[in-house]
Amino acid sequence: MTDSDDRAASQDTREAIMEATFRALRTHGYADLRMRDIGAEMDRTRQVIHYHFDGKYDLMSSFLEYIIEQYEGSVELDADADPRTELDARIDQCLFGPEFTEFTHWDRMKVYHELYTHAQNDGQHREIFDAHYDRIRASIVEVVEDGIEQGVFRDVDAERMGQLITDVIHAARGRRISLGHEDAPAEARTAIDEFILESLYAEPGG
Repeated sequence: MTDSDDRAASQDTREAIMEATFRALRTHGYADLRMRDIGAEMDRTRQVIHYHFDGKYDLMSSFLEYIIEQYEGSVELDADADPRTELDARIDQCLFGPEFTEFTHWDRMKVYHELYTHAQNDGQHREIFDAHYDRIRASIVEVVEDGIEQGVFRDVDAERMGQLITDVIHAARGRRISLGHEDAPAEARTAIDEFILESLYAEPGG
């Protein structure tokens, strides 16, 4: 077996463990989750998990990064996409998520938010979530800055605008998951369009 084959096999094993972790979390929740629960969701021996991870905490840290990677790498845009198109795509990604072959965006977000709640008492996991939040906000800020430079957006405080949009997105996701308000993401999208983006777009010839 070549080095590339080894890397591919290792990646396949990691993904299998991550998806098994997701299924186990949906069933048992974070507080009651045991390594054996994850092993029960796999078609491989539980020893494979212990070979790759030093216990539940190490596994959960990798699982957080796995979930975040799925979202941060899911926005696909043409190289010549204009700032308005890119901003819309990034907002939609955060509010409605990418499509998955197994379980929905909201299935995954429910698990994400359970771990997010526990992170308030966990410094390392809080840092992972904080870095993810900063990258989401920074990606929106960058698009706004590009739009201002190109004359597509008005000359606004890009940092403050990015913060506002990101906070509206997080509030809507939390309301959808914690309170069961299924229309929250769509309502937030409408509000962002009407009250934020309309004021951001530059007037023709302005």
